[in-house]
Amino acid sequence: MQVILLEKILNLGNIGDKVKVKPGFARNFLLPQHKAITATAENVAKFELQRVELERKAQESLSFAQSRAEALQKLVLTIVVKATEEGKIFGSVNTRDIVEVIQSLGQDIDKREVILLKGPIHELGEHEIRLQLHTDVTLPMIVKVVAEETKKE
Repeated sequence: MQVILLEKILNLGNIGDKVKVKPGFARNFLLPQHKAITATAENVAKFELQRVELERKAQESLSFAQSRAEALQKLVLTIVVKATEEGKIFGSVNTRDIVEVIQSLGQDIDKREVILLKGPIHELGEHEIRLQLHTDVTLPMIVKVVAEETKKE
């Protein structure tokens, strides 16, 4: 199925690109979320009239993501968890925990923007994650997972 992309999509194309995708991908994802339109002659003409506006919105979105990345880059992410003396933590640290820490530091982020490279974190130490703020803005960060201090009587 031929579609015209209304925004840049990772590993697919840029605004205005005509791409061939599987019908299910178009029907279930691209079309309902207004990321693409079918590539008919009528839609091509409509798109050309809207191209400047769509490119302006895409540039604004990119600029906003870059400013968010600059603010997030300054953060030091430390998560305090209960752990054994060997360094294994009880449970795991997942995207929800990381989002809570970032939001507690005054920045807004969605859990879909947090990418755990090796899955949930199960050990103490420093772990690398990525924040995907835009298709063109990816920010690598380090999360420090430290053990909670326990009082011995």
